[in-house]
Amino acid sequence: MPTKRPAPRRAPARKEEERQAKLQAILDAALDVFLEKGFTEARLEDVAARAGVGKGTIYLYVPSKQALLETLIRSEIGGPIGTIEQRILSLDAPAEAKLRALFSFLRKEILGTRRVDIVRLILIEAGRFPELAEIYHREVVATGMRLLRGIAEQGIATGEFQSDALVRFPQLAVAPGVLALLWTAFFQRLDPLDVEGMLDTHLALMMQALKGPSS
Repeated sequence: MPTKRPAPRRAPARKEEERQAKLQAILDAALDVFLEKGFTEARLEDVAARAGVGKGTIYLYVPSKQALLETLIRSEIGGPIGTIEQRILSLDAPAEAKLRALFSFLRKEILGTRRVDIVRLILIEAGRFPELAEIYHREVVATGMRLLRGIAEQGIATGEFQSDALVRFPQLAVAPGVLALLWTAFFQRLDPLDVEGMLDTHLALMMQALKGPSS
């Protein structure tokens, strides 16, 4: 009788790809459930059902509901923000060009994708769960503020910027983004906002203020 050959083993890369695909399905489902039910009322059973996996599968990735939200924040926003930070800081370009690159990223990759729903979720839930605000600040906000200060300091060092306002208050740069989040969530149907136009106008005004009177 011929010897039965053992089944070929799947390549580790294929197994990791499948694992990451399942995690992504869980994260997508978690965002849906958190938005629909609120973080308090959402259950891991609901997330598992939406993702088409058993509840035990979720525990292979995270130990709790809060850890699931933390993973969602880190994976979907923290990671991309960290990547764009490195990319922008490595650019051999004026500070204004770096600011424009950052605004383009925020417009296309945050406000223009489902990532905006994660930010809205944090805005809704952070008051009841301060630890969520701490997680978001650590994974996202701190990186953004560091990047903005770095760009502003470059502009001052090269003489491109006359004002140090952005070094002292980097929050001013992203304030319209927060407004856009709130406006589109609550008032867009009643009073549509041209988010892209507003951000372009804000950046132009900010450049005028930072550069000072033209010679």
